[in-house]
Amino acid sequence: MRIAMWSGPRNLSTALMYSFAARGDCAVVDEPFYGAYLSATGINHPMRDAVIASQSTDPVQVAAQCLGGAPPDQRFFYQKHMTMHMIPALDRGFIKDLTNVFLIRHPARVIASYARKRESPNLPDIGFVQQAELFDQVAQIQGTAPLVIDSSDIRRAPRETLSKLCAALGIPFTDKMLTWPAGPKPYDGVWAPHWYHEVWKTTGFDGDEGPLPSLSAEFGDLCEAALPYYARLTPNKI
Repeated sequence: MRIAMWSGPRNLSTALMYSFAARGDCAVVDEPFYGAYLSATGINHPMRDAVIASQSTDPVQVAAQCLGGAPPDQRFFYQKHMTMHMIPALDRGFIKDLTNVFLIRHPARVIASYARKRESPNLPDIGFVQQAELFDQVAQIQGTAPLVIDSSDIRRAPRETLSKLCAALGIPFTDKMLTWPAGPKPYDGVWAPHWYHEVWKTTGFDGDEGPLPSLSAEFGDLCEAALPYYARLTPNKI
């Protein structure tokens, strides 16, 4: 099974990748389209040159990688994807042959976290519009709404929420998904030293996130712009 987890940045996506890798029967890949996205757009991200040098920038080649099977000793192939990487210039046809899941998080939490790592995020940076577009595209292909999982539910009740996700995917849940070793992982993207410091400190999912963070007026406007796209997916969460 090829599991494609689609989220924006700062969505608990790295911790969830660690969770699936900890199963022991699941190969993982970290943001395979990041280099292609940076190369095609010219956007200046932290460690841009290193990211481009570390991956194929040919989206056709990357899609073929995503459609490949897991290594012989692994049952599943988990792919951590960023929705904003799927720019219109990239052919999304490969998604029809993946098991697609959408990881969501309230935009206020995303924006507060993202702004600590990169100044002045805008709506395309945080991936909500692209996530809704991909959700609609997968729904059209499947004829039914794809799976949606909320990061807040994972943090509040990880065993229960991941058990539901595994059941919906038709794969066995294991308690191994609840813990992982601290520190860098061999499958982390080359960009990890900039983005992953906090998740490297963890050995499992943190607890309930508590109240929404306060945002400045600028970021409050950005949150309001993102909220309708988040709200479209929330009724479908498991």
